[in-house]
Amino acid sequence: MLLRAYPWRKIDPVPFVPLRKPVAESRLALISSAGFAAPGQPPFDDGIRGGDTSFRSISNDVDPASLISTHRSESFDHKGLERDANLAFPLDRLRELCASGRIGSLGAQHLSFMGSITAPARLTRHTAPEAVSKLVEDGVELALLVPV
Repeated sequence: MLLRAYPWRKIDPVPFVPLRKPVAESRLALISSAGFAAPGQPPFDDGIRGGDTSFRSISNDVDPASLISTHRSESFDHKGLERDANLAFPLDRLRELCASGRIGSLGAQHLSFMGSITAPARLTRHTAPEAVSKLVEDGVELALLVPV
């Protein structure tokens, strides 16, 4: 019922940039809304009204098994994510695709956001441009978005 009553925002026109070169020659970053943090990083703050719009930079060399699930939503079962972070942060699969030549390279950093943000204005106005700048600095040309 919540989703039916939620005041979704319409973005029109949808921003779109065509690929400038094949995926096999492009640098890709992973962006997940699983709320993962790497060891030593602070968890997402579930006390922020409307949701924590910050993100965590996750190094490309991290072991996905070391990621800590800090997602605040209780609307799904977290057991799978806790057993295998690759379900929502498929870094091992991307490494395999890169090794096989299907992806040119992976960014030095990937991004983890908290899903379940009910007040997204701060995210779209402040956090998203900061995240994009970080990826552009790293030479990232493609992003794989993995929603949770």
